[in-house]
Formats: sequence, structure tokens, C-alpha cells
Amino acid sequence: MATTPSSTPAPKTNRIGLAVLDYRGGKTTLCAGCGHNAISERIIDAMYEMGVQPERVAKLSGIGCSSKSPAYFMNRSHSFNSVHGRMPSIATGAMLANRSLLALGVSGDGDTASIGIGQFIHLMRRNLPLIYIIEDNGVYGLTKGQFSATADLGSKLKTGVVNDLPPIDTCALAISMGASFVGRSFSGDKRQLLGMLKAAIAHEGTVMLDVVSPCVTFNDHEGSTKSYKYMIDHEEPLQEIDFVPAFADISVEYDPGTTVEVTMHDGSRLRLRKLEEDYDPTNRTSAIHRLTEAHEKGEVLTGVFYVNPKAPSFLDLLNMTDQPLAHLPQSTVRPGREVLQQVMEELR
Repeated sequence: MATTPSSTPAPKTNRIGLAVLDYRGGKTTLCAGCGHNAISERIIDAMYEMGVQPERVAKLSGIGCSSKSPAYFMNRSHSFNSVHGRMPSIATGAMLANRSLLALGVSGDGDTASIGIGQFIHLMRRNLPLIYIIEDNGVYGLTKGQFSATADLGSKLKTGVVNDLPPIDTCALAISMGASFVGRSFSGDKRQLLGMLKAAIAHEGTVMLDVVSPCVTFNDHEGSTKSYKYMIDHEEPLQEIDFVPAFADISVEYDPGTTVEVTMHDGSRLRLRKLEEDYDPTNRTSAIHRLTEAHEKGEVLTGVFYVNPKAPSFLDLLNMTDQPLAHLPQSTVRPGREVLQQVMEELR
């Protein structure tokens, strides 16, 4: 019996010949409508559009709803689910051993701003090459919705409990500690978040993105400052984001004097069209001032707050070899007996 050729068109592929399907992961077990799932979709889109080889990516996480997310994208990548709040140290070890990896850490507001705050601070000050995403919903979703350390003062739970403690602003903290790319977005803002993720992939240093991600089960109601409605009503974007990768350098028209262009280390360009005339994303002091001002006004500021592509990374500061340590032969990384004896003699 003769067969007819299939009329199904071949799937669209990116610049390295992979389809979007090659970047997907397992089926999500998070609540339907969870903002974390939207973030996973944007990560898939960004990695696909940037042509990142999935096997080059190391996904790292801690504990919490957010830390389950890496299972839902890029199942061909390396993955390590660490102890609660300890993802930064695992990420540091991985990057010191193999600098050729693209490290992507996914954390939550509890995993970062409570039990993991100490490790978070030291990660930011080292400027390790890592994309650090906080999926921020203001509550502990796995333990029935208590306030997290990023919950805004006066925010209300479904039970009627009102938060009487001031929040930790992870963006202001990251900027002050030394992270070289800091921004905030909203899981419901597809265009802005995608642009920021693509720029993050091109950045060499610590990228800290705080993504407000409403918890549909415990924190998406009237009175919550992390709800979809509150974000839509109070979001104040700093700029419109356009990212042009080095491999697709096309011209983008814009009015002179209204756009800031930042050239990334690989030649890609991050273009920020100002919505506020006087905001300079390369000025650390003004970034912290604007975030403080936004809190006082009750705004949820989004966009790229601070970027410095020229800051030396932790690997540069340590004078690491260009060849990953994981690939060096044993004869190079293991000192001989005579070297050890010399060290012992020096310690006598």
C-alpha cells in the first residue's frame, strides 16, 4: 500500500537548529494560574530566542514553590535542587568548577529574604556570573500562606491578618551589595520580562531579577499588594526595554535623547527608552534613591534599575583560568609529592 508524505510542516527552529520543544520541561504541578508558570514560559522563550544550548545551562534552586520551577523548563539542562536558602553556595561551587556553564538560579522570597538572606548578600557582593530570579509572591505558599519578608507593610492575608513589619527590598539590597544587573518585573508582563531575561543571558556578572508573581491560592485577593489587580493598578515602569543580541544586530529607531543604550560584554545591546527623563540606570545611587521614593509613594517600580557590564566578575577577581577547572587533567590540579613536601616545610 502506497503511503503519502506527511503534510505536517517542520517545527520552527532557532539559530542553533533547536525547536521550542527542546527547551521545555516536565508538566507543572503548581496551582493553575500560578505566576511562577508564566515565568517558566518566559525563560523558555528567552533561551530559545537567544539560541542557548540547553546542555550548557545549570539550573539551581533551593526549597519552596519557586524552587520546583526548574523542573518545568529545559529538561535537557543540568539541575541541582539544594537545601533551603543555600542555593548561592551551590551555584558558586558550580561556577568555580566550570565557568563555561550558564548558571540560572531560581529562588523565592522566603528562600532568599529569610533563611537564605546571608548567602544572598554574599552572592551579590561577589558578582558571580549567575542569573538569580526571585519568584516573589510575598507569602510562604508551601506552608499555607504566612507573610514572607518581602510582604509590604499593611498588606492583608485572606484570614484578615495585616502585616505590621516593613519589607526587605531585594533589589535595593542587591544594588547596594554589588550586583551588576538588577531589575524587577511582573509575571504578567510578558514583553518586559522577556526583554530583561534576554539581556540577563548576555550579561557577565550577577543578574538579580525580582519578579512579582501572585500566589493565586493565598495572596491574590483584595488587600494583597502582590495580587494581579494591585500590580496592574500600581505598576510604574521606568522604561520600555528593547534587547538586540550581537548575532542579530538590527537597527531600532528611537527619538534622540530619550534612549539609553548599554553595550553588554558580548556585543549585545540593551536599549532602555526612558519613561522618566532623568533616570540613569548606570548610576547606583540614583537607583537606590528611586526605589526608596517608590516605596514612599506606594508604587511598584519595574524595569532595569541598575546595570554595569564593566564590573569585574568573581571569576575575574580570582584570576581563574580560561579553561574550566572541571576539564583540567589530574596532573594539573593535583600537586605532586615534592610540592606538598615543600608546603609542609614552609609551615614548620
